[in-house]
Amino acid sequence: MRKMKLFKVLLASAVVVSAVACKDGAKTDVASEPVMEKEAAVQVKVKQCFNREVEQIESFTATVEANAVNKISPKMALRISNIYVEVGDRVSKGQKLAKMEDINMTQARLQMQNDSLEFERTDNLYKVGGVSKSVWDARKLAYSISSSNYKNLLENTLLVSPINGIVTARNYDKGDMYAMAAPLFVVEEIRPVKLMVNASEKLFTSIKKGMPVDVKLDVYGDEVFKGVVSLVYPTINPQSRTFPVEIKIQNGNEKIRPGMFARVTFAYGTAEHVVVPDMAVVKLSGSGDRFVYVVEDGKVVFKKVELGRRFDTEYEIVSGLSSGDKVVVEGHSRLVNGAAVEVIE
Repeated sequence: MRKMKLFKVLLASAVVVSAVACKDGAKTDVASEPVMEKEAAVQVKVKQCFNREVEQIESFTATVEANAVNKISPKMALRISNIYVEVGDRVSKGQKLAKMEDINMTQARLQMQNDSLEFERTDNLYKVGGVSKSVWDARKLAYSISSSNYKNLLENTLLVSPINGIVTARNYDKGDMYAMAAPLFVVEEIRPVKLMVNASEKLFTSIKKGMPVDVKLDVYGDEVFKGVVSLVYPTINPQSRTFPVEIKIQNGNEKIRPGMFARVTFAYGTAEHVVVPDMAVVKLSGSGDRFVYVVEDGKVVFKKVELGRRFDTEYEIVSGLSSGDKVVVEGHSRLVNGAAVEVIE
């Protein structure tokens, strides 16, 4: 009996020791597990943005061109007898520019005058039955030929301007033999002037003939010149996805000259778009894409946007945002997509 009691005591002691050891081991395991701390929210400032009526404008660059360019030369090789104008001179339609040697013209004039007299005599005889119809026809034909020849030589001997404009080139001097290698004169009409713009395909239904446009020239800074769309080409270039638009500026004071660099602005109505502070717009490194951080349910969402106009300290957002979105304007540096944020005033 004593042995049995001793065995029971020893067994109970072993159970107690085992239980204590298990309990201590459990404590050791729990203590060894890491404690996960809650990540701190990034503090940011936001602005709620809404739709606004925004004027729709597009700007393009162009080079000023003359409204008309005339290259003036005789039709044949002749010596230049006299020059009446110089580069930079303003000329009127019909004004004399130069005179070519007139030896051939003198001969042609004498021939025409002789044929005129012969035809007049023949005509008088024909009226009284003195000559036949065939003789009358021959004399009339001879006079017509010599008259046409004289007029042709007259046009090529005395060169006149066909337009009102300004002389922009003179390639020969008095006494030179005109060799038909380059025009003797170039006269350009600069009242009005024109510009050719290659407009984007998306504007094809918006740009109309007669539409007013604003034009700025680099040489005149912020001064605005008023132009009008004079021609809209009916087809679109399939490679560039653009279409030509011609613009006329009256240029009454002749301040605008061909070759000047111009910036043309089209205004074609208004549209309701979200407008955000420029501080909200982030450029993605390594690309030309623009993004904004939008706060939704305590977190930020990285949203790609398409920018429109910039005015002062704001951007028009063409697509990517909705009216009422809250965009981050301060605190971008620590943000990642989906990060928790705390909005501060």
